[in-house]
Amino acid sequence: MRFFAPMVITVSLLVGIVSADTSPAPKHLFILSGQSNMAHLDPEISFKPILGEALGKDNVIIVKDALSGQPIRRWYKSWKPLNGEASQGAGDLYERLLILVRDAIRDVEVGTVTFVWMQGEKDAREGHGEVYAESFNGLIEQLRSDLKRPDMNVVIGRLSDFDLDNDTYPHWTKVRDAQMAVADADPRAAWVDTDDLNGPKNRLHYTKPEGYTELGKRFAEKALAFIGESGADIPVYPKGLPVDGQTGMSAPPSRKTFSG
Repeated sequence: MRFFAPMVITVSLLVGIVSADTSPAPKHLFILSGQSNMAHLDPEISFKPILGEALGKDNVIIVKDALSGQPIRRWYKSWKPLNGEASQGAGDLYERLLILVRDAIRDVEVGTVTFVWMQGEKDAREGHGEVYAESFNGLIEQLRSDLKRPDMNVVIGRLSDFDLDNDTYPHWTKVRDAQMAVADADPRAAWVDTDDLNGPKNRLHYTKPEGYTELGKRFAEKALAFIGESGADIPVYPKGLPVDGQTGMSAPPSRKTFSG
């Protein structure tokens, strides 16, 4: 079963006592994407509260768009297999995600951007482990370039211990190793362990709600390690996202907006 979970979470500005320093605090953008284990994650339960406590809930913007059972080529536009031609139509989910991001930060000055990624099961099952590191590095560079944010942080949910023998997903450990290699080589990236989130039988999906609650917590803590818990002294970038007239983007999908 596929789970479709496009979501934009914005936290409205609270009216408070005006202090001597009226400069607005920088906003922090978190982009969540991937396949089913990201689709099942509800940012409202643990991810957003932890970030809001550390950064101020009025300074947090969360964009989430995840779809079950999808390979990385749905996001990386230049994807190609180890042997063969580039995939036709690659990057369609990325284009949809970018629309949501563009809409969420319109007229907003963004201090930091963090990309949170939970995906890889489909590529492991299809046997594309040899190109996963290259593909994921390409996706990161693609997003940093489109957002014009070379300082974008990346938090990766490493595949769990579901199939360490590669019985049903022949490239499970190859994708898992590739995820760690990408994170370890990028000074602005980190991976989180999910081995204990899928229950005693090492299921493909994590336990509800405990597993996903803990996943959100780990994502938030890794993101804060890059940002700094106060979010202080962060350069503020211009409002909105540069418009590229050549993207060919269509109208954005329906989404939910939450205010807290």
